[in-house]
Amino acid sequence: MRMATDGKPVKGRGAQEQVRNRFQQHSYGVVHWEGIDELDEEVGATRYVVETARSIVNEVNSPDLSFKWSMNPYQGCEHGCAYCYARPTHEYWGYSAGLDFERVILMKSNAPELLEARLRSRSWVPDTIMLSGNTDCYQPVERKEGITRRLLEVLHRFRNPVGIITKNALVLRDLDILREMAAEGLAHVAISITTLDEDLRRVMEPRTSTAAHRLRAMETLSHAGVPTMVMVAPVIPGLNDKDIPAVLKAAADAGARAAGYTVVRTNGTVAPVFERWLRTHYPDRADKVLMQIRELHGGQVEDTKSGRRMRGEGAHAGSINRLFKVMRSRYFQGRSLTTLDTMRFRVPPSGQLDLF
Repeated sequence: MRMATDGKPVKGRGAQEQVRNRFQQHSYGVVHWEGIDELDEEVGATRYVVETARSIVNEVNSPDLSFKWSMNPYQGCEHGCAYCYARPTHEYWGYSAGLDFERVILMKSNAPELLEARLRSRSWVPDTIMLSGNTDCYQPVERKEGITRRLLEVLHRFRNPVGIITKNALVLRDLDILREMAAEGLAHVAISITTLDEDLRRVMEPRTSTAAHRLRAMETLSHAGVPTMVMVAPVIPGLNDKDIPAVLKAAADAGARAAGYTVVRTNGTVAPVFERWLRTHYPDRADKVLMQIRELHGGQVEDTKSGRRMRGEGAHAGSINRLFKVMRSRYFQGRSLTTLDTMRFRVPPSGQLDLF
């Protein structure tokens, strides 16, 4: 069951409504907008909540992913991508995967201290940690809070390798740290670019950096010696699949060393959020897009099957895969990301006793 918003579009957001939290019996929402300007204003505002986390380094057990550890300094993401697979995780915190996901942001203020304690633990085996595996570590609030930068400072002191994936050019703020880490084989950055079409980007990823800014960030990082790659993620048939060649060429021209992609899947409460967004902005093609998504995932819009959920299956998935491989071969021939170095890890002194 969805919480009504009276059919009124929500500007600047990916979600167009709240969706019921599967863990809660009761919900709230706007039934009629007339005469309640204070609620209208609330929908447009973002609320930031300080959270004291119990842990920050999370183990990733997925055969579909190339990394074992991830960190997420923020829960929820103001970028507002309607398709975001992380939306259902907001329900564990008592919020909706709809509008709440992008307007109620939990900030893990003690994340750097938790990271340092984890790296000092005798059980820690040096390994690459991915920032972020869930929500974007460079979403807008990071400009003010700087939690991601403090995490990088800890990683740098311990010489523990880090991979970053982001849609935000704010990553350039930390170029000084990333340059030094990359010189020791300790950092690389993946930048997600779904399309070069700004009209599509503006509604599909409403609070992200423009594609042009992301490409400039990629170029700046590459020139500074920070290895970069492009992720075309997700590929949505009927919306941005045709953009694969242009995105890969632009990324290669900006110095990217590698490229990857995933296809869209809308698990759980992502499905109603995405469908409502699709019917709001692209009503003429919504049914066709949803049909093609189902073709990728065995007749469903969601998919949890390892091996299939990221790439899809069937004729359309095969066409996407062939197009991507041909374009990658054309623009990335002879390029690759080097493996990050775990042998440089060290535990720096924490106090006077460490000197003895």
